[in-house]
Amino acid sequence: MGKRLLALVCVVVSLLVSAYGRIPLELRDLHTVDCPETEEFSNVTVSGAASTIAKCFFVEGTVVNRGKQTLYNADVFGRIYDANGNDVLPERGRLGAIEEVPPGESPFAIRITVPPTNALPLRLEQFKATGFAGTVRR
Repeated sequence: MGKRLLALVCVVVSLLVSAYGRIPLELRDLHTVDCPETEEFSNVTVSGAASTIAKCFFVEGTVVNRGKQTLYNADVFGRIYDANGNDVLPERGRLGAIEEVPPGESPFAIRITVPPTNALPLRLEQFKATGFAGTVRR
């Protein structure tokens, strides 16, 4: 009787996690592109002893949702290193979010800003994403 109850509890918990918890997504074809030279992306600054103009990039790629339902508020995590191996955003594991991820493959882009002292090109590592079956308040 105890083993059956434990098995039932495990099934219920896994169903709840898949219905309401974080659902992993695959990220592929990751690369960076410069932000367009428009007013919207110019004069972006980074804080420090003195605010300086930052380098603006988009991390672009493809997000893959293997499920059958649209996911929402997919958090994107990863590490970004410069050409010298320095961590570009050392205090940030979460880089942004994808508002909506339908089933299948979809392009995505997340804007990042990098201090002008970091050497290019940037290296993207350990990227992953997780979405939610329902809307999450932020």
